Amino acid sequence: MPPSPSRKRIVLLGATGSIGENTLRVIAAHRDRLELVGIAARANHRRLAEIARQFGVRHVAIFENGALAEARANPAAFPPDTRLSGGLNGLVELAQLPEADLVLVAVVGTTGLRPALAALAAHKPLALASKEILVLAGKFVMAAARAGGVRLVPVDSEHNAVFQCLEGHAPATVRRIVLTASGGAFRELSADALAHVTPADALKHPNWSMGPKITVDSATLANKGLELMEAQWLFGLRPDQCQAVLHPQSIVHCLVEFADGTMLAQLAPPSMTFPIQHALLYPERAPGIDAPLDLQKLFSLDFCPVDETRYPCLRLARAAMDAGGVAPAVYNAANEVAVTAFLAGRLPFLAISEVIDKTLQSGSNFEPADLDAVLEADMAARRAARSIIPSIKS
Repeated sequence: MPPSPSRKRIVLLGATGSIGENTLRVIAAHRDRLELVGIAARANHRRLAEIARQFGVRHVAIFENGALAEARANPAAFPPDTRLSGGLNGLVELAQLPEADLVLVAVVGTTGLRPALAALAAHKPLALASKEILVLAGKFVMAAARAGGVRLVPVDSEHNAVFQCLEGHAPATVRRIVLTASGGAFRELSADALAHVTPADALKHPNWSMGPKITVDSATLANKGLELMEAQWLFGLRPDQCQAVLHPQSIVHCLVEFADGTMLAQLAPPSMTFPIQHALLYPERAPGIDAPLDLQKLFSLDFCPVDETRYPCLRLARAAMDAGGVAPAVYNAANEVAVTAFLAGRLPFLAISEVIDKTLQSGSNFEPADLDAVLEADMAARRAARSIIPSIKS
């Protein structure tokens, strides 16, 4: 069936993760407005085949070579005439697909960086769910978006909320933005109890259903630190204008304070379908696929300051933002290595921040001249973090 000119055609990079699955729910509910034309994942070729059949997608990319070989050995699993591509080049090819109207990047880590830049170079509007892209290379990504006159819409619930609150307001009128944090799985635990938590404990988020890495990051508040870094680039703010507050209910996703002292807030239930749908349909709106807030039911909205002695990852993130240069990239890399070690049982929960701190101190900071310099700093930080972990006692 030929594509409808009235439907927005979507490329989804990271189709099998939690963001990807929620994106598929949104597209399935709005087939009159949205059409999926390209999908990619790291390795789950069986799920990609299911998605391709369900949505009639004929452009598929698989990052890992072994999974790509398995998929090519079973072409009947995909719709007829499916074009399978692989590796980073496959993701870049999808990001520049001529018929695409929007590219949603939801791949974990640094893998999505070059595809995101490729989409911008091809003048494709970008929906960003991978915060590492701006943490590593916000300077270059935002410059590419400006040079190409391309719209960049954030998908993270907090950044999407800020995007909505800022619409129609001059940047000079913004005093600060405040991102909310749930406090994660351990927000009620004592400091002594935190020393004994396990990976299984950390993955029980009270509000959100997310992947393992981001769920651990929510417990340490490293995720909020990364989001503050991302917000600085997205909205052209100084580090001191980007703040965070604890809000256990995860209903208010941001507050924006203006020069006159008034604030705007964005509220929605803790489901990623709300920001995803906004990003995909923007500037239009349509009925949501999850139930909205029911104001007939009793609920409270609580806010309190973040105790940065309890959440040292947030303190370290602020220091990295203030330092600038490659410090945010180093922070991100060290955190990824530390969380991987924690999930594997090789590092205590409270030592995640110690790995980040020592990695930040292990090298010199500098202003990167190009993307290659950022990626080299990222790799060097990962090597440093891995060398630090064995020296930390359980």
